[in-house]
Amino acid sequence: MIDKIAASPAEALAGVKDGSTVLISGFGTAGIPHELILGLLEQGAKDLTIVCNNAGNGEYGVAALLGAGRVRKIVCSFPRQVDSHVFDGMYRSGKIELELVPQGNLAERIRAAGAGLGGVFCPTGYGTELAKGKETREIHGRHYVLEYPIVADVALVKAEAGDRWGNLVYRKAARNFGPVMAAAAKFTVASVYEVRELGELDPEAIVTPGIHVKRLVQLPRAATPSVGLRKVA
Repeated sequence: MIDKIAASPAEALAGVKDGSTVLISGFGTAGIPHELILGLLEQGAKDLTIVCNNAGNGEYGVAALLGAGRVRKIVCSFPRQVDSHVFDGMYRSGKIELELVPQGNLAERIRAAGAGLGGVFCPTGYGTELAKGKETREIHGRHYVLEYPIVADVALVKAEAGDRWGNLVYRKAARNFGPVMAAAAKFTVASVYEVRELGELDPEAIVTPGIHVKRLVQLPRAATPSVGLRKVA
């Protein structure tokens, strides 16, 4: 019997290794798997490459991972925000590597990994420093930059509901990077608010099929973003 439900984030993340590339969903405050990030922090894996939309807010979540010295490199679109002081300090002191990727290119590179593509040609970035050293090509009169897939070891995503086979549905904008990240990683862990019985999820509404998900963790809907999060020590 297939049952991918784990009792806790700690159980779901037990196998994450040092040096892993980890995709983390979320855009703004929507769809961030806060409890899974905390689980990864407590799990202890280090020398990580984190791929996400930004470099963390305040001293929580991704910022806590950075501040704990667990991250070697971050790949993101928006590393600097009003409250990104943890990343700012680390980057200025040379303690972390940054790969800046335009947001559309980031999503497309992740999607390409899940689709098994060897690369994609994107127009964004052509003629800028972001295209330096990369192959470019003119196609139908428009210039493109060759971007390679971002293949990950682990993905942490947040969904609205799932079943024991790992099928997932999302809530509105909280979907964001979740589906493409789940498909691009070798080992995907999803947090959900509800676990439904098999057959209760409308097959036409399932966004991420269970084949892309290895572990599922149910978390209480009453939890707020500050619950279960840790500040930088």
